[in-house]
Amino acid sequence: MRGKELQRWSSSGSATDHSEEDGSLGIDSEEGFDTDLELEDKKPEYDPTGRQCYLEVCEKFKVVPASSFLHHMRSSELSLEHRGLGAKGTKALEVPLVTNTSILKLNLRDNWMEGLGGAAIAQMLKENCYITDVDVSDNRLGDLGAQAVASMLKENNTLVRLSVSNNGFTDSSAEFLSMALVSNAKLQDLDLSHNLLGDTAGQHLREGLSENTGLKKLNLAWNCIRGRGAVMLASGLASNIFLRSIDLSFNGFGKEGAVALGQALKDNNVLEELNISNNRIPPEGALRLATGLRVNKTIKSLNVGKNPIQNAGCSSLLKSIQANKDSAMEILDLSGIFVNQDFEELFKSMQGTFPNLIVKQGSTFARFCK
Repeated sequence: MRGKELQRWSSSGSATDHSEEDGSLGIDSEEGFDTDLELEDKKPEYDPTGRQCYLEVCEKFKVVPASSFLHHMRSSELSLEHRGLGAKGTKALEVPLVTNTSILKLNLRDNWMEGLGGAAIAQMLKENCYITDVDVSDNRLGDLGAQAVASMLKENNTLVRLSVSNNGFTDSSAEFLSMALVSNAKLQDLDLSHNLLGDTAGQHLREGLSENTGLKKLNLAWNCIRGRGAVMLASGLASNIFLRSIDLSFNGFGKEGAVALGQALKDNNVLEELNISNNRIPPEGALRLATGLRVNKTIKSLNVGKNPIQNAGCSSLLKSIQANKDSAMEILDLSGIFVNQDFEELFKSMQGTFPNLIVKQGSTFARFCK
């Protein structure tokens, strides 16, 4: 009877008298059940990878979670190239990457992100302070994406390398990015190749290069910078004191651009690698470029291959190196340009003074005839 009475008291919720009578456990006991309030107060365990929130966001956006991301959330390098993420899939990645503390290198190349996806990654990089290397090439970011990237570069102080190659960036994009380069001193390697940057872009980038204090490597290959744009860009290069390597191949510098680069080489005392191959530079342009080599003390590698500079232009470049006792030149690339026997003999005569100099050439007339 006593047991039934206790059971009745317990089920009615009046457990106070029950506890006082026989010392049995009440609701304040450590072995009692959690109340609804206690359950609500419990916080989920912190997840530095962002796995759970990623799955929830994917469900919300109705996109399939990227299995490779789930498997490599704790890795230092994450490669998701060619996955067809699209704008929504990229947006889903933004949420967990904001708080992820493991990934240092992020490759999202060729995912059809477009402007909205690019903006999502840019927004994430404003918050994430661990990622140092990002590749979002081949994603059709366009000017909208470029504007978002530029905004991010003004705030991010962690990113060291950024590749935005082949994204349809126009001269408007160059204006956004130029302003970002003025304020960003952390980024060291920027790849803007295979875009639609034209003459106006050269003028905008001149301002960015003149003021930038962080970039050491810049790739502008396969764009449309020519004429006055090339001259302005060369002017910015002349006043930059941090850049070590620049690739300007496959543009349209021509004679005007070569003349401006010759002057830049006279003034610049830090640049070590210059690639101006495939730029329609004529022999007269090579002659003016050579005047810069006559006094430059830092250039170690110069690539002027596949330009119509002919044997006269090649010889003028080599003679300028010969006349400069302080020349640091190690590689002169003349690939695809035919030279004659006089050039060969000139190079041989310099080997005693410049034993480490390597000259890459297309061929000689004699070998061509054979």
